[in-house]
Amino acid sequence: MTTLANLTSLQDQLDAFKAGRAAANPDLFALRQRETDNLIASGIAKQSFSIGESAPDFTLPNAQGGDLTLSVTLKKGPVVLTFYRGEWCPYCNLTLAAYQSMLPQIQHAGATLIAVSPQQPDFARSMIDKANLTFPVLSDLGNHVARRYRLVFTLPESLRQYSAVIPQSNGDESWELPMPATFVIQPDGAIRLAFIPPDYTQRLEPSAIMAALTQG
Repeated sequence: MTTLANLTSLQDQLDAFKAGRAAANPDLFALRQRETDNLIASGIAKQSFSIGESAPDFTLPNAQGGDLTLSVTLKKGPVVLTFYRGEWCPYCNLTLAAYQSMLPQIQHAGATLIAVSPQQPDFARSMIDKANLTFPVLSDLGNHVARRYRLVFTLPESLRQYSAVIPQSNGDESWELPMPATFVIQPDGAIRLAFIPPDYTQRLEPSAIMAALTQG
């Protein structure tokens, strides 16, 4: 029997979960797909940062305590910066769990993995507990950092009744979320890899992160 745990790639797991949701509620799945197609068509992903550009610096509170500043962390080595929507998002849960499993290799490459979401710290801590995360999980209240990375969009009204937890999680009524982008940032601040999917069911493979970290 095939399970999510024994599928070989992260995207295989995400696709299997997506197929299960489509089968369970075809109408809701179709609605979500239409809104995703609209976001793709808007061209929003092309507005963000690309390879070779400088990653904006920031300081955000760490759910484990204290603050984290990107430029300070880059003094230690490369940074893998991943934005996620929230602990309510099963695709985010699968992704961060996959990145956690790759954390020893990321650290062996001299890099730091950082996850950022617009959730309030209590919800970020819930994410840590749910996936047993041991890397920094930061709270970007109001999506201020995600906005600087040009990742923010507003959830369409058609989907809000199915996502009632978002205002509580984020602590505001803006219905704004970041696209689940992942960047590999060099110590000098230049972006080495940029993966910016407007389709929230698409995420960067851990193997691609490692390839970016180990390239010459």
